Amino acid sequence: MATVDVYRITDQLDEPTLEALIARLEARGRHPRFAAMMQEYLDAMGIDSAASVLDLGCGSGVVARAIARRKGFAGRVTGIDRSPYLIGAATRFAQQEGVERVVEFRTGDSHTLALRDAAFDAAVAHTLLSHVEDPLGVMSEIARKVRRGGKVAIFDGDYASLTYGAGDPANAKAMDETIVNALTTNPRVMREMPRLLRDCGLTLVTAFAYVVADVGKADFFAPGIQALLRLLPSAGAMSESEARALVDATMQRSDEGTYFGASNFYSYVAVRT
Repeated sequence: MATVDVYRITDQLDEPTLEALIARLEARGRHPRFAAMMQEYLDAMGIDSAASVLDLGCGSGVVARAIARRKGFAGRVTGIDRSPYLIGAATRFAQQEGVERVVEFRTGDSHTLALRDAAFDAAVAHTLLSHVEDPLGVMSEIARKVRRGGKVAIFDGDYASLTYGAGDPANAKAMDETIVNALTTNPRVMREMPRLLRDCGLTLVTAFAYVVADVGKADFFAPGIQALLRLLPSAGAMSESEARALVDATMQRSDEGTYFGASNFYSYVAVRT
């Protein structure tokens, strides 16, 4: 079976794989470094003044809930995801946090949104563009749904930079490529974002760049490593036993203090002109 980006087919995954994916999304969303990157672009786009926000590719609702919890935010957030299972989880988490009156989650395809044009003051695509079949098409759809003068934020990893230490350099390179192919469709898309913004009628306002690295012990990347036990076999990248051996070896390096993992991340804030 050919390798496929599991995040692109969340509407086709089995429940155990979806639960592993949700656990990873939620753990990553709680990490202080990840939360800080998210809050920086939300501040830059002035999200608190938006009466209506679109969260496209919302997953388990991490960003929608973060917006809803902001003390200065008095609007509403609409989250869209292609997976009914993820929409169910997002709705449940919003209820548990007491923000269900502020957020609404719906199943939908980010390539063809069943929403009125110019209906939103702001839109967020958080770790979405690296997983879609047609990044420019999705960006154009986002631009159409935001009113003139509305803000758009795109956040994602530059997964072509994702790398892990694994002893022998050749083995490490092969492992990097296996993981990237299993978890992304467009690993270099953030390098194309200035052009994509221009081509869909958005004007860049500001951008933020980050290098996230765990050296010695896995911290930021730890939940993602554990998720590989389910995600790599589901992607067709390796067998369950191979995934177990990879994860065990990686976590052993963390226990020994010899772990290395790193990736670049970028945020782009733009305005519809």
